[in-house]
Amino acid sequence: MQVADRLLKTPPYPFAELGRLKRKAIEEGVDLIDFGIGDPDQPTPGHIVEALRKAALDPATHQYDESGRGLPAYRQAVVSWYRQRFGVDLDPDRDVLRVIGAKEALAHLAWAVLNPGDIALVPDPAYPVYNVASMFAGADVYRFPLVESADYLPDLDAIPGDALERARLIYLCYPNMPTGAVASLDFYRSLVDFARARDVLVCLDMAYSELYYDGQKPHSLLEVDGGKDVAIEIHSLSKTYNMTGWRLGFAVGNADALDTLEKLKSNVDSGAFFAIQEAGVAALAGPQDCVDQMRQIYQKRRDLLVDGLGEVGWNIPKPPATCYVWGPVSGGYTSAQLAEALLRDAAVLAQPGSAYGDHGEGYVRFSLTVQGEQQEERIVEAVDRIKEKVRIG
Repeated sequence: MQVADRLLKTPPYPFAELGRLKRKAIEEGVDLIDFGIGDPDQPTPGHIVEALRKAALDPATHQYDESGRGLPAYRQAVVSWYRQRFGVDLDPDRDVLRVIGAKEALAHLAWAVLNPGDIALVPDPAYPVYNVASMFAGADVYRFPLVESADYLPDLDAIPGDALERARLIYLCYPNMPTGAVASLDFYRSLVDFARARDVLVCLDMAYSELYYDGQKPHSLLEVDGGKDVAIEIHSLSKTYNMTGWRLGFAVGNADALDTLEKLKSNVDSGAFFAIQEAGVAALAGPQDCVDQMRQIYQKRRDLLVDGLGEVGWNIPKPPATCYVWGPVSGGYTSAQLAEALLRDAAVLAQPGSAYGDHGEGYVRFSLTVQGEQQEERIVEAVDRIKEKVRIG
């Protein structure tokens, strides 16, 4: 069978490889402690599930979503949530678009705005979808480094002029996956100036906007004057409300960019199940104590893991946000070698940082979404195993 060239040029999706290694270990009877994929282990809050149940019983929800931008009640819930969370006012008819999870929107945006010969500016390390989607669109990719010494913020002035001349889209993610870094309003102001001067659309992936610690709320780019002129932000209900399998999110910001994305999406998908959108209304407009509880759970896990590994000589900065811990590699390992040693010797599954790009080399990523029963006890056990079985220093 013939395979499209775009797929032949595409590296394996790192999370698919992670799933293969996980299945293999389980089939071999290994008692695996899984810090791999960032899939929340807590259930979706009950009031959201109940909203889905009620809506699904209504036959009117069983048809195609022909609303274009999404159920009006869902878009209005997004507007209200954004005003309350960020102090940003949005037009539900122009500034909001329902998407089928953040991943879908991030990928389809590249198809909607990039032509062959254009350049997408993509951070390194980063979620692999930015790079692959840009390649699928026929564009070239310029990868700019995110490094610890710069707090994982890009040096936009260091991007070479020949790349900027063809750049049409820049992807960024804050709070950042995989590093856990956050961005300041000052950085966002410089980003708006950069995008205006270069006529580049900014796509800010904000899937982790609500996973923050110590009360330090991350900002929206749209809080900055001119942000809506140059950018869209893509949010997901997956991590905030433990709804990864539900596939629902939203894009907000520049109306022309959203129109373009909607035009693309209308040709490749048929919207989201109305009942899931009704559940999204319940999530965004309902009680938010479930989100507070989630943050407390992740912060406790973060502290258990980072403090525990610190006691065995592995000194890792505590991330201010996301459900990930980004650990620097030592002891002469590469990222892949350390991940392999953790799996082989301690039955602890973590991601090599190199899966996220060349500048991810030298790190491994632990997800705090620990799968299985008694998660906190499993974190302590993982630390004990690493101490006994893996040479870190």
